[in-house]
Amino acid sequence: MSLQQLLGISLESVEPNPRQIAQLLAAADRNIADARIAGLSEENQFDAAYKAIMQLAMLGLLAHGYRTLTSKPGHHQTAIQTLALTVQWPNEKVWPLDALRKQRNLADYSGDPVSAAAVQSCLGNARALRTHVHGWLLANRPELLSQSK
Repeated sequence: MSLQQLLGISLESVEPNPRQIAQLLAAADRNIADARIAGLSEENQFDAAYKAIMQLAMLGLLAHGYRTLTSKPGHHQTAIQTLALTVQWPNEKVWPLDALRKQRNLADYSGDPVSAAAVQSCLGNARALRTHVHGWLLANRPELLSQSK
C-alpha cells in the first residue's frame, strides 16, 4: 500500500516543514541521550528510546508531506510500518521496531516489566534509525535540513 492510499484512513496531508524536521531530530537526540541515563529505571529508558523511534518515524512521514491521524487507533503502528516507504528503512528492520511497539504497549497498558535486553534493543534500534534517517534526509531531502544540525 502506498502513502497516498493511506490518506484519509490513517494519514493526513501536511506541508513538509524544515523547522519541524529540526525539532523532531533534536527531540529524538534528547530521547536517545535520556535512554542512556544509568539512574533511570529500565522502563523509563525504554520509553525514551521508543519515543525517539516514533519521532524519527513521524519525521519520515513529514518529509513526504504526511502525518498520522492521531485521532484514530494504530497511529504508532502506521508510523513504524511506513518507514520502508518513507526513508527506505529495510523491511527486515521494520519488524523489530514493531515488536518494540508491542512491548511498549504491554509495559504501558499491562504493567509488564521491561528487561535490560529490551532497553538495549530499543536504544540500538533508535540510534541506528537516527543515523539512517539523517543520511536519507541528506541524500533525498537536504532542503529539509536547513534548520537542523
